[in-house]
Amino acid sequence: MAKLALLSVSDKRGLVAFARELADRHGFTLLSTGGTARLLAEAGLPVTEVGRHTGFPEIMEGRVKTLHPKVHGGLLCRRDKAEHLAQAAANGIDLIDLVVVNLYPFEQTVAKPDVAFEEAIENIDIGGPSMLRSAAKNHESVTVVCDPDDYAPVLAALAAEASAPEELARLRRTLARKVFQRTAAYDAAIARYLESQAEAPDLDALAGFPARLTLSWPRAQTLRYGENPHQRAALYGSFHEHFQQLQGKELSYNNLLDITAATQLIGEFTRPTVAILKHTNPCGVASADSLVAAWEQAYATDRQAPFGGIVIVNQTLDGALAGAIAEIFTEVIIAPRFSEEALAILGRKKNLRLMVAREGLQADALQEVRSVIGGVLLQDTNRTLGKVEEFKVVTRRAPSPVEMASLLFAWKVCKHVKSNAIVYCQGERTLGVGAGQMARVDSSRIAVWKAGEAGLSLQGSVVASEALFPFPDGLLAAADAGATAAIQPGGALRDAEVIAAADARGMAMVFTGCRHFKH
Repeated sequence: MAKLALLSVSDKRGLVAFARELADRHGFTLLSTGGTARLLAEAGLPVTEVGRHTGFPEIMEGRVKTLHPKVHGGLLCRRDKAEHLAQAAANGIDLIDLVVVNLYPFEQTVAKPDVAFEEAIENIDIGGPSMLRSAAKNHESVTVVCDPDDYAPVLAALAAEASAPEELARLRRTLARKVFQRTAAYDAAIARYLESQAEAPDLDALAGFPARLTLSWPRAQTLRYGENPHQRAALYGSFHEHFQQLQGKELSYNNLLDITAATQLIGEFTRPTVAILKHTNPCGVASADSLVAAWEQAYATDRQAPFGGIVIVNQTLDGALAGAIAEIFTEVIIAPRFSEEALAILGRKKNLRLMVAREGLQADALQEVRSVIGGVLLQDTNRTLGKVEEFKVVTRRAPSPVEMASLLFAWKVCKHVKSNAIVYCQGERTLGVGAGQMARVDSSRIAVWKAGEAGLSLQGSVVASEALFPFPDGLLAAADAGATAAIQPGGALRDAEVIAAADARGMAMVFTGCRHFKH
């Protein structure tokens, strides 16, 4: 009995060569549909249209062509059950031993900015997933391929089938698992699109939080390890569509977290800006007329913490800046572009990871996902500084224009520092950063200490707190250090006491009404 292979694909790369091997070397009779059949015929391969095989024509503009008992019976028939084989013979059903199907490009279609709803719906594949699932369910007897990258392994297993049948059996199970992963992701993409297009979604869906959250990301790469060497880890999703690695060691789990934090931070700024981060916290940020000047000020904030850190810039990184950065040990440098001179300088450090932000440094997701015990948390990305026009001066003295510009710069940086966060700035540069302490006053003390270690004076500086000052102590610590103005959300029970403390020291203070906790 002839072996049948059914081929019906949207992604036609490598198909002709694969089909030729199936027919010429492994004795398969080829069945196919539509454009795939035409491609094979034009390549000189003998191919039978599915409509001729089933005795039923394609109808309804091709919506119905493979949904037929002669197709699904040929896929689902169990070869180890006599009654299945008898029923197949009685109904003229030929067994299908191999299926090659990849699906209509639904995800690519709905990714187009102005796609029409009708076009999206017509790119929902019905017959393809049905064939894949039938074949995958019966993978003990049927080889199913949904990815052109698997053509070579399939041909190798078929070639070795006589001497090592267990290899083909093992591959079939792997391919079946891959099928269900693919169809699950496909259905998830359709569900997400239809949720986004609903005319009257439920209240949760309207807010961007559907009643059932469906997540599906392809594995982009397996990582050497997680946060620590004893933890396994992998990267999923489209990270590599946003960043291109030009050189250096493989990215680590911690590198990926730092790159994300750095990219979100630098997106706040339009002037030439340099940010240096360590463990996702900024340890120096500055804007200036040039990146070299910004680097000098950002690095001056803390000359110790940047060792082994991340540097990100928002303009082309040139040779002058590359030479300055190359003087210290850095894990990753991120820029929208690198000059040829910069690449030559940094290329001498073979392990240094250079990353180009392909999609622009302000690109970020609309929502964030984090795991908790028994589930995940989903929240909107923190994309706002608050309504700047509604910021309120609450002290007797208003900030001067120079102080206000510094306060806004500090507020942008403070938003990206782990809570409790305190940031001292002057002009468009950081002077001291205190991050992640259990008491806000301790963050303030650390920021003051770090500025002192760097030899920077805080006299005339401004201070930002990402959350309210619950007591006057944190503000008084800033005043003692030399800060003349403060910016914070406000809203504490003791706001009046904090305001009075500021007035007593002659400080200006602005309430933003917007908190920026970062855990």
